[in-house]
Amino acid sequence: MGSSSDVRVRRVYDPREDGDGTRVLVDRLWPRGVAKGRAAIDRWLKDLTPSSELRSWYHEDRSGTRYDDFVDRYRAELADPAHTAAVGELVALVRDGGPVTLVTAVKDVPHSHVPVLVEHLEHELHHG
Repeated sequence: MGSSSDVRVRRVYDPREDGDGTRVLVDRLWPRGVAKGRAAIDRWLKDLTPSSELRSWYHEDRSGTRYDDFVDRYRAELADPAHTAAVGELVALVRDGGPVTLVTAVKDVPHSHVPVLVEHLEHELHHG
């Protein structure tokens, strides 16, 4: 079974490393200025990302005061049917062979959807 050591996070601008395993892009939009070959993406699971509406709402306020509300809303989205198939696919990738590297273009990874997704994935791996 997969463990948190089987899940990694890297920025798409960083070169692929030997231990990355399956690289999954977890952004809704393709990263600007990155050629598909250079990104070395194995899967692109757009349905793991926050909805366009949630993403727009979160980015309207650049002060960062919306992050806690964003986290709550994104957790709710991850539990809805539109996201569960993609979550299941990601869980299967980790369980079937890990490691899996979640790849993103966001600049401020700690205040993005990525930590929420990692937490949700770890919960699904251990309790799902």
